[in-house]
Amino acid sequence: MTVGIILIIIVALLAVFGFYLAHYSMTLKRQTLEETRGWQGERVDISWYDEAVADNYTVRSYDGYLLHAQLLEGPSGCPEGKYAIVTHGHTHNRFAVLIYAKMYLDLGFRVILHDLRGHGENEKTFCTFSIREGRDLAVLIEDTRKRYPDLKVLGIHGESLGGATTIASLKYHPKVDFAVDDCGFSEITSIMEAGLKGMHIPAFFVHIASLCAKIRYGYFFHEMRPVEALRENTVPILFMHGEKDSYIPCSHSVTMQKVTKGYSELHLFPGAEHAESAYVGEENYRKYLEDFLKKLALIR
Repeated sequence: MTVGIILIIIVALLAVFGFYLAHYSMTLKRQTLEETRGWQGERVDISWYDEAVADNYTVRSYDGYLLHAQLLEGPSGCPEGKYAIVTHGHTHNRFAVLIYAKMYLDLGFRVILHDLRGHGENEKTFCTFSIREGRDLAVLIEDTRKRYPDLKVLGIHGESLGGATTIASLKYHPKVDFAVDDCGFSEITSIMEAGLKGMHIPAFFVHIASLCAKIRYGYFFHEMRPVEALRENTVPILFMHGEKDSYIPCSHSVTMQKVTKGYSELHLFPGAEHAESAYVGEENYRKYLEDFLKKLALIR
């Protein structure tokens, strides 16, 4: 066997593995609504959800993709026209963020939950780790302002991929009064590299997979950088992150706080792993959120 043939075989094997990694990363199996509601109900009390006034609707995104959303309203209604759009994390769906929805309902907000592209009730498609998702959220924000004429205050809040999506949407300068990013990533490449190292696979395979993702799906991994949306951002941001987050290190939130031009706060939660801050320190989480909104004069 000649050297040329050996090299061709090696390149072919690398390409096959790269396309597999790209496909695996961007089309990971999603949870059903029932699965997500089940584990959320095991962690926190969501009995209030069935008593809340819920209105389901859909929104056409910038490319015609249909997004499923739901408006929640507490028993006291929303006399002051305050709304919050809350975005879930990767592989989950809108039921994964009921813990945050309840916090906003208790503060007198109406809450809009939605399924990210490719998640929940939405049509199956690949994930671009904040690129298309951030643009979808910008469309949802615009729709919310048109759909609810009583709206006076609008905020966005996301967890993990939802946090990254929240930050990425700021690239489009949406008309929002505040943003909350809970354990979102500033860029995805380092997260994928760490994941491969954890599986004892050389980190350089991420770059091969990135090229394959560009060929197959139209996006490089290094393009998935929500932090770039913050360089001209003036929307106030509340960053929340677990100190023990081993999936998306809290250094990502530290970096983003340094980059954003607008007012920001960062609160770290001792002992909290990834997406655990609101569960490990729910009382403090509620206090940080409420104090943040009071500082912005959005609630009394």
